[in-house]
Amino acid sequence: MKWPILRAFPSFSPRYLRPFIRICAQRSALTTGKKLHAMVLTTGLSTTENSFLLNTLLHLYASCGDISSAQKLFDEIPHSSKDAADWTSLMSSFSRQNRPHDSLLLFAQMLEKGAEIDDVAMVCLFSACAWLRDVGVGSQGHGRVVKMGFERRVKVCNALMDMYGKSGMVEEMRSVFSEMKEKNVVSWTVVLDGVLKWEGVSNGREVFDDMPHRNEVAWTIMIVGYVGNGFSKEGFLLLSQIVFHLGIKLNYITLCSLLSACAQSGDVAMGRWVHVYGLKMMGMEMDIMVETALLDMYAKCGRIDTAVKVFKCMPRRNVVSWNALLSGLAMHGRGQLVINMFPRMIKEVLPDDLTFIAILIACSHSGMIDQGSYYFNSLQSVYGITPKIDHYACMVDLLGRAGRLEEAETLINKMPIPPNEVVLGSLLGSCNSHGKLQLAERLLQKLILMNPCNTEYHTLLSNMYALAGKPDKANALRKVLKTKGISKVPGMSSIHVDGQLHQFSAGDKSHPKTREIYIMLEDMIQRLQSAGYVPNLSAQVFPGDDAGVELEKEQALFSHSEKLAVCFGLLSTKPGKPLYIFKNIRICRDCHAAIKIVSKIYDREIIVRDRNRFHCFKQGSCSCSDFW
Repeated sequence: MKWPILRAFPSFSPRYLRPFIRICAQRSALTTGKKLHAMVLTTGLSTTENSFLLNTLLHLYASCGDISSAQKLFDEIPHSSKDAADWTSLMSSFSRQNRPHDSLLLFAQMLEKGAEIDDVAMVCLFSACAWLRDVGVGSQGHGRVVKMGFERRVKVCNALMDMYGKSGMVEEMRSVFSEMKEKNVVSWTVVLDGVLKWEGVSNGREVFDDMPHRNEVAWTIMIVGYVGNGFSKEGFLLLSQIVFHLGIKLNYITLCSLLSACAQSGDVAMGRWVHVYGLKMMGMEMDIMVETALLDMYAKCGRIDTAVKVFKCMPRRNVVSWNALLSGLAMHGRGQLVINMFPRMIKEVLPDDLTFIAILIACSHSGMIDQGSYYFNSLQSVYGITPKIDHYACMVDLLGRAGRLEEAETLINKMPIPPNEVVLGSLLGSCNSHGKLQLAERLLQKLILMNPCNTEYHTLLSNMYALAGKPDKANALRKVLKTKGISKVPGMSSIHVDGQLHQFSAGDKSHPKTREIYIMLEDMIQRLQSAGYVPNLSAQVFPGDDAGVELEKEQALFSHSEKLAVCFGLLSTKPGKPLYIFKNIRICRDCHAAIKIVSKIYDREIIVRDRNRFHCFKQGSCSCSDFW
């Protein structure tokens, strides 16, 4: 304390101290608040009846994010001295610290203890349910809202709609909205966000146009919805309206949201516009969050060298910036560079658990087993980080890709936590690569119990049966999916040309230039076959085994979405210009082999981002070195 205690608090009365503690909470002055806490303890004021000093200190720690201290004080306060504000203060802090389960448990304790449930408690409940997508508990909360007459509380209804929207229950969200007597801009924005996510940009635009008032958040959500779904021109039109006509300056949150949408859709043109705008508005010293989002956007759009340049120009870097760079390099298969940069990182910042996930992914995609094993084994002993399930999943993937499936299975059996779908799914993928059919069958049974609706595992095992010469079992597995009414996620390939997104599915004939694309495809296949390309029919499952079926298999392979996107790119861009293609699932082996040859025949660099990583095809080879 910079002032003498006796002069500042001559009577040591709680009513003198409480306002100071509240000011510390408002200004997040935790250090000063702790000194006041120490004085409360040493003077014995905490034991004064009805002083409510511990309650005020609880709010201080909760608002400053010191959960452990807040919880300790909460437990020390007698139940008779707690009010609804004490309960909701801790619940809100749990929500801010991404601990929704703890928030729900605390709400259950409120009910058990007979504590007063107010509108703030209901908002905290719905926030936790929204995070967990827990519609069951959320619906029960909805019933309590009606029972307690909170339907007229705008904040409660907004939180309720947000829970339904984030959980995909759009009808319920719309129902709550239509029954609201009073709506504010937040109410409209919550509905806009939910409709955009689950009903698409067309319905979202109707909500946007109906809004009586729009704030920057609403504009951002609509623009991000357009950009994230590939409607770049519509996104640019709205951006020009908000920036040039309305004169609204985009803040760092809006810029980061836009860059995230660009990273998702692969729209580097919009990303570059945001980059230029950021430089004009903020100068060379941009906000560190915007710079990190820029780095991430360039990496995920296939421009990893530009991402590295952005990183090098950053005047200051934190662990998030470093993690974004290492993750980007890992996706592009530059594992050795990740390992080389790590010693530089630890001189600047302290690595966290996400850092090592990036390192393990880099080692996995580059076949660096010894380095990956070293960092995994060093997590606890050297860096003091307890391995999480994501680290185990990376390690299983690393061993599995290298063909060391027995070691991977042993690691799973020794895990201190039960394996999840990601861990077992990684091993199943390795079984497919290395032909371990019996292990794959065992894994599928476990995975079906975890997620019976995931078609990828059934498809993977079905392909393995086909490769093993067991077409009956392959067809039977696919019939199981059909009987259950579960559809396979269709493979889609996208390419940006002249600011417009073009999407293709297998055998697609909906594009305006379909005729030219298929003429190009026929010519490309002929040139590929002249160069030695042989279609990989082994994983194609069709009934029958005569020549007609073989021809049908070939035609199905030739019209895969990746090949159609490549043909359109070759038609629509200048010779020598790189092609950037984005695939929503893993690139198939046949397309991988074909595009390698295409890159040489047409002298094009072709960069494909699939669900797992980037493949940079150049002069007949791929950056993954066929280790994927």
